[in-house]
Amino acid sequence: MSAATHAAPARAARAALNLPYTHVDDIFINGAWTAARGTGRNPVTDPATGELWGSVPDGAPEDVDAAVGSARKAFDGGDWPRLAPSERAAYLVRIAEEVEKRADELSLTNTRENGSPVSESAGAAANAAGIFRYFATLADYLEREDVRAFPKGGGESVVRREPIGVCALIAPWNFPINLVVIKLAPALLAGCTVVIKPASPTPLSLRVIIDAVAAAGVPAGVVNLVTGSGRLGDALVKHPEVAKVAFTGSTPVGRKIAAACGELLRPVTLELGGKSSAIVLPDADLDAMSKVLIRSSMRNTGQTCYISTRILAPASRYEEVVDMVTSTIAAGKQGDPLDPDTVFGPCATESQYRTVLEYVESGLAEGARATTGGRAASLGGGLEGGYFVEPTVFADVTPDMRISREEIFGPVICILKYNDAGGNADEAVELANNTEFGLGGLVFGADPEVALAVADRMDTGSVGINFFASNHAAPFGGRHDSGLGTEYGVEGLNAYLSYKSIHRKV
Repeated sequence: MSAATHAAPARAARAALNLPYTHVDDIFINGAWTAARGTGRNPVTDPATGELWGSVPDGAPEDVDAAVGSARKAFDGGDWPRLAPSERAAYLVRIAEEVEKRADELSLTNTRENGSPVSESAGAAANAAGIFRYFATLADYLEREDVRAFPKGGGESVVRREPIGVCALIAPWNFPINLVVIKLAPALLAGCTVVIKPASPTPLSLRVIIDAVAAAGVPAGVVNLVTGSGRLGDALVKHPEVAKVAFTGSTPVGRKIAAACGELLRPVTLELGGKSSAIVLPDADLDAMSKVLIRSSMRNTGQTCYISTRILAPASRYEEVVDMVTSTIAAGKQGDPLDPDTVFGPCATESQYRTVLEYVESGLAEGARATTGGRAASLGGGLEGGYFVEPTVFADVTPDMRISREEIFGPVICILKYNDAGGNADEAVELANNTEFGLGGLVFGADPEVALAVADRMDTGSVGINFFASNHAAPFGGRHDSGLGTEYGVEGLNAYLSYKSIHRKV
């Protein structure tokens, strides 16, 4: 059975939306949209149709200099770092309100840029607003006096938390809005100024966030935006006036950024790739698991860093798990991401489409069994040029296969078998930890204490029990090849602070 369904004719529906072609020539510097100095163009393609629908400037090094210079001036001589944290928090709340006003525009732009179904992108504004509001609640943490006595007495230290400086925020293409906002919100509350560089396939949705920031009255120079290719990001990372880098993206690019920041002794937060596992315990409720499977293991057409794309099933229930996963994925509608009923959209770029198909072919060549999908999807109705791969489930996967070891970042799930004789999950934990990554993970089981004990043994930054979701108040970060540092929570705020201890006698 194939998960790819015949798309309803999409051409007429898209024409009715009167989707505009968006050509812009400016970047955001010092509180204003300003003509870019770079003369190149960064095209924007709709991955559902393969059609070019917009373009932005491919910035030059001079654009980076201007943006960083604006942020540096605002940090050194502007009011922003000198406001009380509660005053900055009030701006964050206003930004949240402005973002919510732009929910429809954000959703449509996001979907046209990377093919995220509107059922996914429709929640982007609310989630972004929630992140701004959460970090606003941490103003009291920054304002609270922190005085620590010397252990042997005779003195005390006043600990100051100060903004680290100009921050480079570099975004990925899979969640271009919220994966910037989880950097932007804590940086702003801390008192930092920023330069944002979106991924080249998704440069337009961040302009909506910038408009919200400007409408909220954030002072000029505090937030700046440049657009362009990877070389622009490299120039930003290495700029001498940047004090901190935060990046979400692939592990290979993250390694290069880490190397550059290490040479410069520059703090860096890296949220990178993943190859997470869902351990299905012998007593798991498979009906309940089926209800959260897509969000947990194939969210955003599999283009989500933390999802558990490896299902580790007990030998005693292996075929039962395979049948459930197969039927659940096969039932999800694939089609036009602008259709609210679509569950699976296209791969975000032509390059990613080809990469995913290469992995699918390697899985078949190495002996995995495709129980649904396993090929490119042919969707008519105006979507013939789109980058669609059928949502694919592979059974009979072994740990040595490429599809089991490497991050695919597309609509592909692998199901591996573990020996559960006597109800033992030791082999499952060993399989889950036998990876270079360590970002997400899941445990499905009926006994909460047993599930928690298994989760404790998983070598990864986040684990869900019977569901997975990010908590704005809890740290999120990866281990090993999944990155450095954390985002969310007070820990995410601390990444944008520099500490000073003032010692005095008492």
